Amino acid sequence: MSKTTKRKHVTKEVLDGYVLPAENQKIVKVLGGKGNNLHEVETAEGEKYLVSMPTKFRKNVWIKRGDYVLIQPIQEGEKVKAEIFAILYDSQIKYIQSQEKWPKEFVLPATTDVTHDISTVDTDDSSRSDDDLFVNTNRPQCVYESTDQSDSDDSSSAQPKDKDYE
Repeated sequence: MSKTTKRKHVTKEVLDGYVLPAENQKIVKVLGGKGNNLHEVETAEGEKYLVSMPTKFRKNVWIKRGDYVLIQPIQEGEKVKAEIFAILYDSQIKYIQSQEKWPKEFVLPATTDVTHDISTVDTDDSSRSDDDLFVNTNRPQCVYESTDQSDSDDSSSAQPKDKDYE
């Protein structure tokens, strides 16, 4: 099996697989990556330890701080006590919650539906603000200045204003 085919199947399994935790499996929250495919997690009881990412997930699926994963304990570990069995995304978390298998200690923020009543939607343009828009901090911020001089001719406005030109 080629790398591309393996990646496709692993990604499809992670995104489309709906699993419920078995009796020896736990749902934990990822606190951060510790390098070498090890991640620090916290259980619902507050216990913190390291878990390893299996080779089938490596370089195919990434997890970040705050994600939830399903782990399976391993016997031979002192520092590394479990291995990641499944990575849980929003739809899988909702499925586990609907089956009432989600730990009550992991309270997720309520998702707001985007259904609006027409009478409550504000259509006044003056109340809208650009403050809540996403700002890409990787790009330099440019400030554009507009001049409203109607008496200047078009050829001079096309030239850049520099001290050496005058």
